[in-house]
Amino acid sequence: MTRPTAEDVLASLDPEQREVALAVSGPVVVLAGAGTGKTRAITHRIAHAVLTGQHDPRRSLAVTFTARAAGEMRHRLAQLGAEGVQARTFHSAALRQLRFFWPRVVGGGVPEILPSKAKVLGPVLRRAHHTDPSLARDVAAEIEWAKSSQVVAGDYPAAAAAARRQPPGSLTFDDVAELYSAYGERMSAEGLIDFEDVLLLTVGILDTRPDVRDEVQAAYRWFTVDEYQDVNPLQQRLLDLWLGDRDDLCVVGDASQTIYTFTGATSGLLLGFRERFPHATEVRLVRSYRSTPQVVALANRVLATGSGPEARLRLELRAERPDGPQPTLSAFDDEAVEAAGVARAIAELVAAGTPAREIAVLYRINAQSEAFEEALAEAAIPYVLRGESAFFDRGEVREAMTRLRGAARAGESAGDLGADVRSVLSAMGWSAEPPSGTGAVRDRWENLLRLVSLADDLAAARPEAGVADLVADLESRAATQAAPTADGVTLATVHAAKGLEWDAVFVVGLVEGTFPIQHADTAARIEEERRLFYVACTRARTHLRLSWARSRSGRGRRERSHFLEAATGPDVEQVGSAGGVRRGSGSRTRERGRRGPATCRVCGKALVSGSESARGRCAGCPAAYDEELFDRLRAWRKEEAGRRSVPAYVVFTDATLELIATELPADERALVAIPGIGSRKLADYADPVLALVRGETVVPAVDEPA
Repeated sequence: MTRPTAEDVLASLDPEQREVALAVSGPVVVLAGAGTGKTRAITHRIAHAVLTGQHDPRRSLAVTFTARAAGEMRHRLAQLGAEGVQARTFHSAALRQLRFFWPRVVGGGVPEILPSKAKVLGPVLRRAHHTDPSLARDVAAEIEWAKSSQVVAGDYPAAAAAARRQPPGSLTFDDVAELYSAYGERMSAEGLIDFEDVLLLTVGILDTRPDVRDEVQAAYRWFTVDEYQDVNPLQQRLLDLWLGDRDDLCVVGDASQTIYTFTGATSGLLLGFRERFPHATEVRLVRSYRSTPQVVALANRVLATGSGPEARLRLELRAERPDGPQPTLSAFDDEAVEAAGVARAIAELVAAGTPAREIAVLYRINAQSEAFEEALAEAAIPYVLRGESAFFDRGEVREAMTRLRGAARAGESAGDLGADVRSVLSAMGWSAEPPSGTGAVRDRWENLLRLVSLADDLAAARPEAGVADLVADLESRAATQAAPTADGVTLATVHAAKGLEWDAVFVVGLVEGTFPIQHADTAARIEEERRLFYVACTRARTHLRLSWARSRSGRGRRERSHFLEAATGPDVEQVGSAGGVRRGSGSRTRERGRRGPATCRVCGKALVSGSESARGRCAGCPAAYDEELFDRLRAWRKEEAGRRSVPAYVVFTDATLELIATELPADERALVAIPGIGSRKLADYADPVLALVRGETVVPAVDEPA
């Protein structure tokens, strides 16, 4: 391959990116909006400086926050002819220096790095009589925040209170400080260090050994820092020691994408860069090459009503792509119906040619994933969980199912499935009242609440059901969700989706208390939630679908997120009204009173569970469907499920069969309008189902020999 020239490197850049590439000396700050080509700009800047001889590639260091981003940067630099430039994460660069200088400064080899704090924190917590296993992750997060903020154990209570952090679970700040201290003592006794120690020790060596500091500063002259809004005080201290009294530093960031302040990151460094370097070159990248004008317009509106210091550097994006479909906003009766509606819309996108791997469902917290895992599995749509184990693989869910199996074998029952399940889970420390803390403690509570809700729904649909029936249902669900394929729809929290993009993005669960999260109790935290919503929306290239559910499982009322007031506009399609969702959205099509609950089609009373909402009638009301047809549909489904070796509900749920027996669809158009039937199921099952509706005999399908 022909080596690119300096002019070749500049030729493919837009005017602002070219300005970045030409600013090869002195301090440079690049304010880069979502999808504006920041990686292209900074890699071309480095390559242009190298190809013109203004930078020595061996003395240039680019740092970012993920190994994936560093690998992409190295790949691009190599393609541009800038071999020899190092692109690393902060931890990778620090560890390389630590391993090189440790024998000289300390002697011997670098201590073993602990891969997970839980290994040491577990015994520390047990010794302090804290038995909740979910505490380990939250205490680890507090220790990471403290170390990243350069706060020692003794100063933690005051520093955490000043930062308005929340101690995990029932712990106090003093409890956390004691655990932090005990963790440090145990680490020292076992000769271990953690990832934050890598930075702390490197800073310590550079700070106390001028000879080592001089050597490092001689080795590196030009620095580039990506995602500068995510830098924490400890990383900045390391960067300052690398830089010394020089100013050959280029930082790239977007204050509107500051979403990691809970880890110690601060946008203040980006906001104050021009104050520290008054002579710095500033370039703003606002041309969005990722998203359509419709998505860009919505994202701009989300930020326009924001406040706080980050608003001072807010970038208004300008779309460079052609027009696309309008974003949509959908309201659903409950979370199960929302998940079914999203699965149906995904099936339609896939049928229209969008690959499943180019679709993502983004939510605020991990506990929200279970409903969407179930809905996608039921629709036979493959999915991949990013950054989190599948619902049925989570520790507390596995433990709960083990306990429920034991209760089923024991046969002891109060005659109330919901009460029986609550009794079993109470032995795990679960209570009906949510915990005051956040993080793993809250996730654990939410995950167990899902099991309680499933028990309530099953009891409402089948009053005679017991714990054994619930266990059988849970095991059937788990069987279809245990092995998602790699080429599937991505399910992820918004935090896990940072830096990624898809053709179609569904941002779900947009209700007050979830997005924004309940513990966003200050103006600063609300603004961080707003920025998180902005990040979620700007992951979409073409299709952006927003949705919310009026209740969790048919009970209670929830308000939609106030962020939606800013997001909605003339280019956002309101799918359905406050009382109902239009046909084809995945929810019922009956018009209900404004903000009223779903009502029974037989008696008119409010429906109180997800199962009742799906069926459209109370559990105790007589069925309004053709019971003979329903029985024939169930018999066919049993044979089909056996042939495919899947649980029966994966073919069709009882609720969907009831609706078929109620609506008596005469053709495919009427059949696909029924919730639970998407394009995939229409293709697979339309002929036998419509034949059964017509009263015809259906001969079971026989697989052809391989």
